[in-house]
Amino acid sequence: MAILRRLSAILWLLWPLVARADDWPQFLGPTRDSVWHETGILEKFPGPEIKLRWKVPVAAGYSGPTVAQGRVFVTDHVTTPREAERVHCFDWETGRKLWSYAYPCDCGAISYKDGPRAAVTVYAGRAYALGAVGHLHCFDAASGAVLWKKDFVAEHRAQVPGWGIACAPLVDGPLLFVMVGGQPAASVMALDARSGVVRWTALDDPIIYSSPMLIQQGGKRIVVCWTAKRIVGLDAASGKLYWEQPYEFRRWADGVMMPVRAQDRLFISSFTEGSLMLRLAADRPAVERLWRRVGRDERYTDSLHSLMCQPYIAGAYLYGVDSYGQFRCLEAGMGNRVWEDLKVTSQARWGSAHMILQGERTWIFNDRGELIVCRLSPKGFEELSRAKLLRPTRGQLSRGEGVTWSPPAFAYRHVFNRNDEELVCASLAAGETLPKREWWKRSKN
Repeated sequence: MAILRRLSAILWLLWPLVARADDWPQFLGPTRDSVWHETGILEKFPGPEIKLRWKVPVAAGYSGPTVAQGRVFVTDHVTTPREAERVHCFDWETGRKLWSYAYPCDCGAISYKDGPRAAVTVYAGRAYALGAVGHLHCFDAASGAVLWKKDFVAEHRAQVPGWGIACAPLVDGPLLFVMVGGQPAASVMALDARSGVVRWTALDDPIIYSSPMLIQQGGKRIVVCWTAKRIVGLDAASGKLYWEQPYEFRRWADGVMMPVRAQDRLFISSFTEGSLMLRLAADRPAVERLWRRVGRDERYTDSLHSLMCQPYIAGAYLYGVDSYGQFRCLEAGMGNRVWEDLKVTSQARWGSAHMILQGERTWIFNDRGELIVCRLSPKGFEELSRAKLLRPTRGQLSRGEGVTWSPPAFAYRHVFNRNDEELVCASLAAGETLPKREWWKRSKN
């Protein structure tokens, strides 16, 4: 009995390491690359709807949730009793609200006003939330205390793009990187992550809706940013411009996706301007253009005209969602189409799907609120299972029954996501698992 009690005590201490093996602390996951590393995940949904572990009410917003250290973070937007953006923190196991913070926010100047765009970034016990019109807050992630804040419009004359600021903050050691369109020469900014002090600024370009990414190139740490004029590589320590590749928008600047890297290739795509593939030099900070493909218009596209959907590259092939929801596989070498599937998303303008890689499978959350498990290959789209996670709502887009546009988070063998009315959590673990508290009760018996 003494041995059993000792074993129970050891398991209790180790439980957080087991149950919380993988956080989802930022946009696109732990390493910002749309990869989910956890194992022990179900093979097939038991029914047409996914059973929820919990759901809690939230207001409208486009930002996907993030999950770190047992907490779920999400932002939203309210109009009564006054217009405000809010940042919420919930307990991951129960959905119990741990803290919430609201601040006045006038979104009157932007289109699609229903809430913040950027996911909260959690790093080293701090949570960084960037709002749709340039308010940045740094919170103590556990208590919700505001450690510092910025108003980029008031302090740096930020030029908010038509659909609002959507950059997910990026933290690398002591620095926090944001794209906010500040003036002069402050489109991209590096702040001290602990104090909020500006360390460097760069570029006069108008911004779009893309988020920055970090790469190693030629022995340098490079921040890759996509603006309304070009894609650039900046020195992470100083903001020095190492390389640039023009990418002009003929109509409106509508780039949303974050650049996708695979080995020595870097890919971007937009709704109106099609696709661009670059090659990253291995020995120095430099790029060269491999190919550019642009269709006649948003209906008659070439290669891939993506909007908010993050493509990915697997070997010699690229997978992504085109302008009206067409799910496509392309040859990465020149952008030629291999196949197209019309069952993944709604076949409407801005039909969308968020893809996450998990082992040999891909998880897709679409604009109809469905979670799909599939395998993707040059041979085609192989659906393994599909079930409903969320009901579409009309705040994000007033079309038909609505949409579910926010990207999901995958952590602790669960999925988390939101619509304009609620935040939900559901287990994706293989077999029946017990919450920590129930396990502890049984272990004592």
